[in-house]
Amino acid sequence: MKKVRRIVRVDEDLCDGCGLCVAPCAESALEVVDGKARVVREELCDGAGFCLAVCPRGALTIEEREAEEFDEETVARRAAGAAPAGDPSAIRCFQCGTTDADRVLVPVRRKGHSEWVCVRCLPGLIHG
Repeated sequence: MKKVRRIVRVDEDLCDGCGLCVAPCAESALEVVDGKARVVREELCDGAGFCLAVCPRGALTIEEREAEEFDEETVARRAAGAAPAGDPSAIRCFQCGTTDADRVLVPVRRKGHSEWVCVRCLPGLIHG
């Protein structure tokens, strides 16, 4: 059923298809299709916007519009088929290289670029 809610919007004119937004989407709502990031299924997008911070082109925004309701059960079923921890496409801390399977990672903007940093390395960035 559709309802008005927050959902990710991809500006196709700005999107270059780099795919950096795909990995931070824990619900697997985003995929690169025909060279552009797309919300492949509205019910998978929770509207949290973790993908926004990593887009180097600013192609992602959150909008409030009519969309399929967020479906946690469908997300859980898709997560069961998620990539294993050793997958080379795993997100890595730019400083130490640890993956999101080993430690919590957060997106940061540094020198105009979106990167990921683990919670162990983050204090060093903050405090120098």
